[in-house]
Amino acid sequence: MVEEDVTLGRLLLTEYQSIKEEQKARIGFRDNLLYVTLTVVAVVVAAAAQAKQTAMLLALPPVCVVLGWTYLVNDEKITAIGRYIRNDLGPRLAQLAYVEKTFGWEFTNREDPGRRFRKIIQCVVDLLAFCVVPLSALVAYWSGGQTAPGLLILSVGEALAVSGLGGFIVRFAVPFGSESEGR
Repeated sequence: MVEEDVTLGRLLLTEYQSIKEEQKARIGFRDNLLYVTLTVVAVVVAAAAQAKQTAMLLALPPVCVVLGWTYLVNDEKITAIGRYIRNDLGPRLAQLAYVEKTFGWEFTNREDPGRRFRKIIQCVVDLLAFCVVPLSALVAYWSGGQTAPGLLILSVGEALAVSGLGGFIVRFAVPFGSESEGR
């Protein structure tokens, strides 16, 4: 058995492969959260309509907040991995290899002229899925005429939680915000 030398370059390439696998897994998980959210919304709305109980719609805001927050955290980690590759790992490997730049795709896909527009559209989609839908459910509950005092207080808290999530979605999407720096 031939023993291979462990070099800094090999370690960095192994790290690159490992974090790209993590990024890939997080992308798949994040993207599936939108489908899960749409499924939950359809089930809750259908059940509330069939039972003619608008109070059942109060299940949507907490579910959308949890799924939306999980989506947002994964999106941030995906971005952080890309930023780490571009700003730390890539330059260290480039220095070892005596080249100017490594991992060109990590830079090239960010230079696409349509990227900014797609990020705006994605922000709108995220807001619709995780904020507008649950806020609409709350409006339907409030206007349904079956409000109970305890549930009314709960629904106001839910509205605040959904609004807070919306603020974070926009904050992380804005290209010059501190959380999205380097996105």
